[in-house]
Amino acid sequence: MRKTGTIRKDLTCLLLCFFPALLLTCCGNGYGFGKVEQGRVIEFDREKRTVTFIRDVSTDPRDPSYTRLPPITYELPKDPDEMGAEPKAGLRMKLNTQKKQITIFDPVSKDFKTINYKLIAQKEQVERDDTLVFDKLTGKARKFPIIDKNQKTITFYSDRQKILTTFTVPDQYQAMPDKTWDAGDEVRIYYKEEGKAYRFMNVTRTDIFKK
Repeated sequence: MRKTGTIRKDLTCLLLCFFPALLLTCCGNGYGFGKVEQGRVIEFDREKRTVTFIRDVSTDPRDPSYTRLPPITYELPKDPDEMGAEPKAGLRMKLNTQKKQITIFDPVSKDFKTINYKLIAQKEQVERDDTLVFDKLTGKARKFPIIDKNQKTITFYSDRQKILTTFTVPDQYQAMPDKTWDAGDEVRIYYKEEGKAYRFMNVTRTDIFKK
């Protein structure tokens, strides 16, 4: 049987990870207060155990705003018990279907770039278990983005927006790497020292209701 103190600690840390407003709650073995950063991953180095992300400045979890520069890099926790699933990196920050624009982070200029695209096809209200994005035979999600070099099209699925879209971009962007059009995982860092994560949660790949 787990000790009451351990259970309380796990519950406190779980609440902290999902409700940043609880910053004044002590999470860990000490009594020092920590801070939280959250954002979208643009780079993950498994060997160096570092993650780099663009911070989310929105107060509405349903409408994130990955706009705060410069990107920040954190060392991941050495304790495996404080480490969530490894993150996927991507450079896509925002998809605006009304204006037909996609905003990416450009590693060369270290700034955001908004690209106008030509829409080829789009389907909305696509759930994550839809056969268009989920292969029921293998029990696995289909891998996006799908890059068609011959047709010069890019197809990706936005889980948050529930949109499956195919578009084409101007020729000068055709040679950019696949991760340009992919969204990195949403992650949350709890830290007590700048640049060093005390606790790391991959929000995108965490199901708090999973038993």
